[in-house]
Amino acid sequence: MITPETMQIGKEYTCTFTLKNIPLDQFDRPGGMMSLADLPIEKYGDYTSTGNITTRDLHTKLFEVEDSKANGKTYVVEFENVENINGL
Repeated sequence: MITPETMQIGKEYTCTFTLKNIPLDQFDRPGGMMSLADLPIEKYGDYTSTGNITTRDLHTKLFEVEDSKANGKTYVVEFENVENINGL
């Protein structure tokens, strides 16, 4: 099992991540300022997706993840909200 601490510099990794309690649009996608679309916020909830880990910070325990569903949109995600880390 790959953990944030055992990831190797220079290798590419994918993961499943969850953004907790964020604004969501009618299609359960991140909404408001987190969206590239002009749709109203329908509710607050969790957003789960898969993506490529682009940056890891061991001091703050944060990843920057490029969402595979959102065409290049990146999110900052806490280590505890990332699972299924896989090397490419």
